[in-house]
Amino acid sequence: MRNKIFILLYMISSLAVFAQVTVRIPTVGILPFETSGTGVNAGEAGEATRLVVSELASWGFMTILEGSQAESAEYIIKGQITRQNNQVILSAVTSESRTGRNLNNSTERGASLSAISIESFCTSLTENVPFPNYLAGKWQSTINMTDGPVTCIMEFLSNRTVKVEQYDTWEHDGTNSLKYQAIGEGSYSYAGYRRRTVNISGREILADATIGINLSLEDALPKYTAISRSGIRVLFDESKNSFELVNSGFPCGDNNGGASVYSSASVAYTRFTKIR
Repeated sequence: MRNKIFILLYMISSLAVFAQVTVRIPTVGILPFETSGTGVNAGEAGEATRLVVSELASWGFMTILEGSQAESAEYIIKGQITRQNNQVILSAVTSESRTGRNLNNSTERGASLSAISIESFCTSLTENVPFPNYLAGKWQSTINMTDGPVTCIMEFLSNRTVKVEQYDTWEHDGTNSLKYQAIGEGSYSYAGYRRRTVNISGREILADATIGINLSLEDALPKYTAISRSGIRVLFDESKNSFELVNSGFPCGDNNGGASVYSSASVAYTRFTKIR
């Protein structure tokens, strides 16, 4: 009986953890593209619909609905194909079903439908569709210093709040070092998108999302009791089980001891691994 109770409790606990980190996938309905004017036919409209459906489905960020189910989706794409001055013009609008509000418009043109970049077309078309929040879950970052590791463990909840289980802050001055193990809470913003190259201060970097964070910490070094950062670009690995902050980091320490202690004057958490 004790074994059965233990197994039951374990299953309940596992389900509770799973529920906390389940990623919500939006539904997008794609209506058949229409023709407008002369010079295009129903076959080209059908091919345009197929190309858009295939491209968006390949991203894995949304559930695609077609045909009679399309109207029941959270977001609806309605497009048309036309010809003007010997160019094919593909255009569409994405709207929110609940409010009818238009979120995005996209237009691409080319000598033929095959000459149009469907990826670029779809990227613009879904820019304001909320992509899944892959940051939700518990993450850990550890930096190995000469006098021992500093660790950060934070849980990003789906309601955009943060629980800080551990946030080591550190400083080194001359031959002395201090490390305080803080705890705390906070909030964050998350805007996911199709992986893109962004230019930041003249440097081109890959990113999957932009985040901001505000933390209030207890038992941290005074400089780090309040942390606020915005515009941080995030790059996830393929399995979404680790990520890197590619243009910034969550600050945690100061090094005044030179390169033999640490490679730079400031220390920040930039690489995280999912632990739940």
